[in-house]
Amino acid sequence: MSTRRAPCPLCDRGSRDTAMAVTTDELGTVMHCHRCGYTATTTTSQHVAHTPTRTVAAARREPQDWSERAESIWQRTQLLHGSLAETYLHHRCCMLPPPDGHLRYLPPAGGHQPSMVAMITDATTARPMSLHFTRLAGDGRGKAGTDRDKLLFAGHRKRGGVIRLWPDELVTYGLAIAEGIESALAAAHLQTPIWAAIDAGNLAAMPVLAGIDALTIYADHDDVGLTAARECRQRWRDAGREACVMRPRTPGHDMGDEVMAARRVAL
Repeated sequence: MSTRRAPCPLCDRGSRDTAMAVTTDELGTVMHCHRCGYTATTTTSQHVAHTPTRTVAAARREPQDWSERAESIWQRTQLLHGSLAETYLHHRCCMLPPPDGHLRYLPPAGGHQPSMVAMITDATTARPMSLHFTRLAGDGRGKAGTDRDKLLFAGHRKRGGVIRLWPDELVTYGLAIAEGIESALAAAHLQTPIWAAIDAGNLAAMPVLAGIDALTIYADHDDVGLTAARECRQRWRDAGREACVMRPRTPGHDMGDEVMAARRVAL
């Protein structure tokens, strides 16, 4: 029996993603994602020694866009103001986005912990696609501390999506973008409007948007983050737009880490 790690076909966060365990033995292959719960099983005939086991790609299920279940969860969310999500963002030295942005608070219910919930929309069309959850500690001063504090809504598409922390009507000629929500809201102290791309893969593939003349990319200071930012920058420049990359001074930091570190120094 052998086990390897691979990107999940549903919540794939790029080529370096290792959330899914792929275990193979003489009976076949079992695939299980430890982030979104995706599971698939294939079997191999013991009588045909050279029959290949199906790959992860062959077992891929097509993710859907917005669903009734996603809508029902979003309808239960509340504004950030006065919530544990507001406490969490202040604790992380983040700027609060406007109330009509796509970031809200989901109170605990049915055994689920309190969560900060973001709507993921198509970067180009703005159509709703999925949800992103950040599980919060009971006092809001940090994440819940589980191995699934951040997760995407299972079975829904995230590729090509963004989190519109500032609504479209506040985006005029320029826009900023970062990978994560906290990174974007930390960078918001420097520049708004800003959106979150969710991960490096989405940031690298960020399409050139009509009516936006300039893009500022707040990159994570690591190999994956910088490569994604430069790829995005080149696409926008090739389209005749202004694009620049800003990065934290400290290797390994994102903008949220940098602002938190500056706060500790100031204290």
